[in-house]
Amino acid sequence: MTKGGIDFDRLLKLRLVVARVGEMDLAKWWNTRGQLGRLGAAAIRRGFPRTHYFAQARSVFAVAAFRCREVFDPPQSVTLWHLTETLEEEFETHWERCLDQAGAWKPFFLELEALKETEVKTALQSFNLITDDDLELLSRLRRSAEGRAVPLPTPFTSTDQDILSLALGFARGEPGALAVPYARLENA
Repeated sequence: MTKGGIDFDRLLKLRLVVARVGEMDLAKWWNTRGQLGRLGAAAIRRGFPRTHYFAQARSVFAVAAFRCREVFDPPQSVTLWHLTETLEEEFETHWERCLDQAGAWKPFFLELEALKETEVKTALQSFNLITDDDLELLSRLRRSAEGRAVPLPTPFTSTDQDILSLALGFARGEPGALAVPYARLENA
């Protein structure tokens, strides 16, 4: 964890679950179809035998980030796919450590491959990434009037709770109707 309270393993898991739910074979938010599922593993495993899961994740993260920016790109804000520069740098450092321990992540990725859930809340619960107490946070999140965004009620302060809020905000979207959760930066 960082001084600000970010658990980077949890951040990676939150990104992975949201990324998988958003694929075209599930919630239809971004244009990847089963890239984090069995099909993606079969297609990429040959070229990246040890780290194929992370190669799959990297591609879906890039597509999800692009699609979210396309739908709603607020200035002076963060999203699950675009955090502060400092946090993204720390995440990249953590990513490298995960690559070194790729085998330890295999059970999580295998469970992710089998995911068939289109509701973010239920998917996050099935991976034990949220608690019943966290659902109180979800109850306070609302889609914007135009339906394309989910503004977090407080500015982003680089905490694990902020990251969880950004992931949970995707639960306000519906299959085929992406709503991008975002938080304003504290100094914006």
